[in-house]
Amino acid sequence: MTSSALKPSRRSIASLRSQRWFGAADLRSFGHRSRTLQMGYAYEEFMGKPVVGIINTWSDINPCHAHFRHRVEEVKRGVWQAGGFPIELPAMSLAENFVKPTTMLYRNFLAMEVEELIRSHPVDGVVLLGGCDKTTPATIMGAISMDLPTIFLPAGAMLRGNYAGKPLGSGSDVWKYWAEKEAGNIGEREWREMESGIARSFGTCMTMGTASTMTSLAETLGLSLPGASSIPAPDSAHSRMAAECGRHIIEMIFEDLKPSDILTASSFENALVVHMSLAGSTNAMVHLIAMAGRAGIPLTLEDFDRVARKIPVLANLRPSGEWLMEDFFYAGGLPALWAELRDHLDLNARTVRGTLAEAVETARNYNADVIRTFDNPISAEVGTAILTGNLAPDGCVMKPSAAEPRLLKHTGPALVFRDYNEMAAMVEREDLDVTADTVLVLQNAGPVGGPGMPEWGMLPIPKKLLKEGVRDMLRISDARMSGTSYGACILHVSPESHIGGPLGAVQTGDLISVDVEARTIHLHVDDIEIARRLASFTPPPRDYPRGYNKLFAAHIRQAHLGCDFDFLEGTEKLPEPEIH
Repeated sequence: MTSSALKPSRRSIASLRSQRWFGAADLRSFGHRSRTLQMGYAYEEFMGKPVVGIINTWSDINPCHAHFRHRVEEVKRGVWQAGGFPIELPAMSLAENFVKPTTMLYRNFLAMEVEELIRSHPVDGVVLLGGCDKTTPATIMGAISMDLPTIFLPAGAMLRGNYAGKPLGSGSDVWKYWAEKEAGNIGEREWREMESGIARSFGTCMTMGTASTMTSLAETLGLSLPGASSIPAPDSAHSRMAAECGRHIIEMIFEDLKPSDILTASSFENALVVHMSLAGSTNAMVHLIAMAGRAGIPLTLEDFDRVARKIPVLANLRPSGEWLMEDFFYAGGLPALWAELRDHLDLNARTVRGTLAEAVETARNYNADVIRTFDNPISAEVGTAILTGNLAPDGCVMKPSAAEPRLLKHTGPALVFRDYNEMAAMVEREDLDVTADTVLVLQNAGPVGGPGMPEWGMLPIPKKLLKEGVRDMLRISDARMSGTSYGACILHVSPESHIGGPLGAVQTGDLISVDVEARTIHLHVDDIEIARRLASFTPPPRDYPRGYNKLFAAHIRQAHLGCDFDFLEGTEKLPEPEIH
């Protein structure tokens, strides 16, 4: 199928949504036009032109999006060139490094903000600027619910880090070298040198963390220009891509090509295939399920596991592999990976420009070590495994390719931490009763208990074990972990302990068994005892007296359902605003 075959008849200016604001011959439209003139625009600049909203998630404290001030101007340049009228609409920035307790607490807030920004303003289509973890799913969720022509512009990864002539990867190498520092193997001077060398430019994490996972999946879903998510943020190609987004959204507006025309069961199946081949972030589970829910596409944890069993890890990228996102771009980027996966993708799936088949047709793999073939995967282990059992009746998530093989089938005694603060204090103790076979368990870190399901799931190895050379342990929690993290971490245990999930019944000394191949997780305590313990389990209070935290605790869904708000789920469209 060619792109020309996808195009419906071209819409007229009079049919565009913005004309309800600008095109009428009434007093209210007089006000809209006069106020636009007040801002210094001439009639020729805005009248009779499609209006493009540019959702900008820039802020002074978001290093991943520091270049968005410039990218907005480049998008505007493209919009002007194509005969449109661009308007920038700032939205919550969600700086992953700085927002506490977690940006996940505010993903749905941003999704609501984006939907309402689009609904309440005279825009015919939107360009979404995002990339730093939660901004990708959040902006897309809002745009799906509003359903106007949409392009997602990914922030792009930063340049490779560097320390002592060696490449450093965001997050992944931080955890590795911190363990060595805690073990006494590196000193403060070396640590400071890494600190100044690991983040050398604007852009998102350059490992296959949550940012690059989600922008890659957004592109695979068809919401970005093919090849866009692989471009490093500082590369001049990124600026050119931004301008092209501005030009192309005008064409999409006249075609009336909306997310609902692009997002299908096949496009989400494609996203699952690509996610597994990337050994993508475990956070993709909560985000993809939430995005699919907004699009009316059924998606469950079982779908992730089903696809994982047939798709090996082909992208040799940290934390599961060796290379970084800059290398992935030079190797051919996401289209080259699609080409290796062509037999497992629906290539007729639509994108904002044509089909996946058209992108794959011109793709080339320039480095077969970075982008592997099916007969040479980077790991014998799957990129994602969904485990169930009496400890996680609704499922939990693990990334086996990033864990030590000895822990993929393991039984050990639990060491339970009631919350993060207790864990942080105890892991430093030299007299802690713990061995390499112990299973570390963190409670009260889920969607309600966190609150917001923070990235606490990569529990630190106790200091006494680090000194003994231990670098991985089985760790279980209802929290998330950074996509840049690694290790035998079992996450998103659902239902969470705070609302009465079985994780809250675990006590120190209980035996826990995990069998990744069998996809099971089991607490060796009988059902009657588990029920008795849960009856007396008292989680920390989350009865906030007011504000967003109160709304969040009352309406957040559990991890296996995507952590959307119950009142935001569904595909029912809200009416257009009255204009009087």
